[in-house]
Amino acid sequence: MPTQKTTGYLVGQILIAMPQMEDPRFARAIVYLCAHSAEGAMGIVINKLFGGLTFSELLEQLEIPTTPACDEIRVHFGGPVESGRGFVLHSSDYLHENTMIVGGDVALTATVDVLRAMADGTGPRESLLALGYAGWGSGQLDSEIRENAWLTVPADPALLFGRDLEHKYEQAIQKLGIDVGLLSADVGHA
Repeated sequence: MPTQKTTGYLVGQILIAMPQMEDPRFARAIVYLCAHSAEGAMGIVINKLFGGLTFSELLEQLEIPTTPACDEIRVHFGGPVESGRGFVLHSSDYLHENTMIVGGDVALTATVDVLRAMADGTGPRESLLALGYAGWGSGQLDSEIRENAWLTVPADPALLFGRDLEHKYEQAIQKLGIDVGLLSADVGHA
């Protein structure tokens, strides 16, 4: 039976890095929050590719047969934590005993079984494969949001699973109804 993550804070929301983000790993990053509580937060960067590795190459390393369906699947940079570990954000039509329901129609599975299912065409309808994740300790993300490092916006399938990575950052900002050029690092100043 899939595990249900307790709802809290910004679970299921998207974080948008402010333009002045100094950490190059998160410059213009969009992060889908899979967990957020008093203990910390965990999310997957959804708009950056993991350079130099294809899905077929990953499957070969895991000794999983490839199929033509593999050609369409891209490997994303999910974040700097555990970059050798795979995570699949996906629609909840695919559920495994180790799947975590994040919210709505979005789930997270981090097993080889989901990769096998994706390779043979029986995986989730929508998916995003990422290596690594973004993690924050207790209170860290809350502090970064107060310091104006991140904006938040509700997630939607088009933004979460859309393939146009080049424009995903602007699409996320547009959901807020503001011009990215007008964003400032100064909080509370007119």
